Amino acid sequence: MQTNRDNIAVFSHVSIDYPLKKYTLRAVTDITFELKRGAITALVGESGSGKTTLASSLIRCISEPGRVAEGEITFYGKDGEERLDLLPDPKMRAFRWSKVSMVFQAAQSALNPVLTVREQFTETLEAHGEKLSKEEREAKFSDLLGYVKLDAERVLASYPHELSGGMKQRVMIAFALLLDPELIILDEPTTALDVITQNYIFTLLKQINREKGISMLLMTHDISVVAKFADYVGVMYGGRLMEYGDVRTVFHRRRHPYTAGLIGATPSIIGDISEMKPIEGSPPDLLHLPKGCIFAPRCPRCSDVCLTEEPPMREYGDGSKGKCYFFGEADDGKGN
Repeated sequence: MQTNRDNIAVFSHVSIDYPLKKYTLRAVTDITFELKRGAITALVGESGSGKTTLASSLIRCISEPGRVAEGEITFYGKDGEERLDLLPDPKMRAFRWSKVSMVFQAAQSALNPVLTVREQFTETLEAHGEKLSKEEREAKFSDLLGYVKLDAERVLASYPHELSGGMKQRVMIAFALLLDPELIILDEPTTALDVITQNYIFTLLKQINREKGISMLLMTHDISVVAKFADYVGVMYGGRLMEYGDVRTVFHRRRHPYTAGLIGATPSIIGDISEMKPIEGSPPDLLHLPKGCIFAPRCPRCSDVCLTEEPPMREYGDGSKGKCYFFGEADDGKGN
């Protein structure tokens, strides 16, 4: 039986709205799932599926005017349980980076172009009240940059424009480790990097996860990355969680039609390109959602009930779950 000690954070029936002048856009709808302690959990889905919005709610960095409209977000850290959706702003500012840090999608935009790396590291420590001597700070900076395979002496004195894309991304990873967080959010951390550098970055992140025991939440549209580096995966579509489970189970059994579609549309360097099958149609318009299942207009297994009623979240004894009337019927028969 699972306990809160197994999880670092839990989303419970979370919905996120963007109130606008003439209407309110619901970007995330009634999502419940947990982030396992010490594991890498990935959120995968097409652009606009709500991955970044949901993850950003952990540190209350949803783009304005977004807000958590319903549900609870609970963090189970070393200092006890905290309701993040109720945390006052001053406590949330202290919580960010010290308990949960983030590696942003574009490192070149996340780093301040007019400050050296050393100045940015120092500024972050001081903002969080870290009382370290100059020698202690330098030793910490050097250790962190050395851990991500960077020349600390050169990089600390550099401005962001003097570093390559891969170096800046590794600086951001070191930045995320600066205050010894318990959870790191990774928002498409290898965007605009070449394939070799991408693999290097993800290998480094997995090493950090395994050696330091830091939990990670990864957002990506690349399902092949999830298969290689994540332990658990949540599949999102139109602001809803369509499937969740451990990576091996989700990829092997393909219980949800959308998950099966994503996997079937993923190119392989050794497979025949003719075997790829794109998901027909386009992602949903969140202002004009279909009645019933949100995936029904694109689903090859759609039936009459899918067009009239939204399916419930069905759960399996192995901890996986899916939002589909036929969830599990594509199973390989090796266990329900």
